[in-house]
Amino acid sequence: MTKAIVIGAGVGGLTTAALLAKAGVDVTVLEAHVYPGGCAGTFFHKGYKFDAGATLAGGFYPDGPMDVIAKTVGITEWPSHSSDPAMTVQLPSGQTITRWIDEDQRIAERRAAFGKQSDKFFDWQEATADALWEFAMRFPAWPPQSARQVLQLGGHVTGWLGSRALQAPLRLPGIGLDVFRSVGHHLSSQSDALRLFIDAQLLIAAQTTSKHANALYGASALDLPRRGIVHLKGGIGAIAEELAQAVRNNGGDIIYRQEVLSVERDSGNKYIIETKRRNGKNTFEADFVVANLPPWNIRKLLGNATPPKLKQLPARPKDGWGAFMIYVGLDEAALPKDFPLHHQVIAGEPLGEGNSIFLSLSPDWDGARAPQGQRALTISTHTNLAKWWDLLAADPEEYGRQKEVYTKAMLTLAEKAIPNLRDAAQLIKAGTPVTFNRFTRREWGWVGGFPQTNLFRAWGPKLMPDFWMVGDSIFPGQSTAAVALGGLRVARDILHEYGLSEAVPQAVTEAGLA
Repeated sequence: MTKAIVIGAGVGGLTTAALLAKAGVDVTVLEAHVYPGGCAGTFFHKGYKFDAGATLAGGFYPDGPMDVIAKTVGITEWPSHSSDPAMTVQLPSGQTITRWIDEDQRIAERRAAFGKQSDKFFDWQEATADALWEFAMRFPAWPPQSARQVLQLGGHVTGWLGSRALQAPLRLPGIGLDVFRSVGHHLSSQSDALRLFIDAQLLIAAQTTSKHANALYGASALDLPRRGIVHLKGGIGAIAEELAQAVRNNGGDIIYRQEVLSVERDSGNKYIIETKRRNGKNTFEADFVVANLPPWNIRKLLGNATPPKLKQLPARPKDGWGAFMIYVGLDEAALPKDFPLHHQVIAGEPLGEGNSIFLSLSPDWDGARAPQGQRALTISTHTNLAKWWDLLAADPEEYGRQKEVYTKAMLTLAEKAIPNLRDAAQLIKAGTPVTFNRFTRREWGWVGGFPQTNLFRAWGPKLMPDFWMVGDSIFPGQSTAAVALGGLRVARDILHEYGLSEAVPQAVTEAGLA
């Protein structure tokens, strides 16, 4: 039987592992932590269950990405509850925009906030997103990694364009031009308020702003609230928990507390994976490896076998972001009735570094997330990675003081959404990219993947013979739904390469992914 090792129990790695196991591959997932999920995990601290990083969950609509994932790997039902509105966004002026899922409310809200002229932008964004999500669901090999996949790409694009031309919901030449344009191109005649709103939303969805975000990727990234946000019972980590159970149900194995130290290939072309454990080391053997890790982590593991593309990486990421996180245990009496669970608050530009923050609350119906009468709150802002590492190395005391400065400023801004937040807080715990590195093992605490400045920014998943990468560094990039779809596609590519395509579940074929 073909043996596979998946390094990392994040959403992408678990999706890959569950499908491979269902196809009859002998799969073992090695996870350094004591629970699955990684950046999309939920951790327990002093009676609260906090979402570690990712807090927005989408793609659970019928025939959407997470629905296809569930059917493919054998998950009967996600423990999800839909939420409308998806979030509120507060501009520096104090104006609040509610992102409704309901179409009539959504149109009325944006016209009230930005005028009827904003219809032109949102009509482009929604039509383009519809087309791009359809393409993402149907096209099975992006970016192409072989001559077969290049030919397959041509066939899928031709067929997809033909079907869109028949439906004619948008001008196809416009899509072609948007390959080379930014989202900002479509905001040139719009108000500064709309541009700032879009910039703030793109920063959390595409890791960059409208001036730089590719128009096609940006249109689909902005679409997450429109397609529906859900909340998972137990926190966003429930996605990984369900996928981990699917791995086991399909015959695979997951071993926790297994931090991978090295990956080497022996003379028989078998991969030898060495892990750290409390009383020594473990060794695993595999025919192929799937690394649910950022490129910097993979480079560290491969040593002399590192392929050229990884060797060419800078010492640490030159773009992309880290996150400054605040975890708050909150008295729910401080919250109004029917208070939305996601909020973005913007103080001004440049965005990030405390000038824009994102708040996510645990639902009142999920009593397992906090002690009785309490709620778990996560607050985050984008921050420069190098700043925190350099500060820690040069002046640890100043590092601690800057943590306090950021915490105070972010809590002050958060009180625009939740007045008297600090008075109601029972617990406040802050973390920098250094903290994120310690708990998620992601090198430098780098999160969110590469900023989506062009369609080819993400990496192809196959790095070298019998070695694949999955996660937020490959297309389609950010969001748990996108990462899960990436995992599905990596599994499908592997099954094809090993002559196991006939084992691909029917749900993959029906979705156009096989």
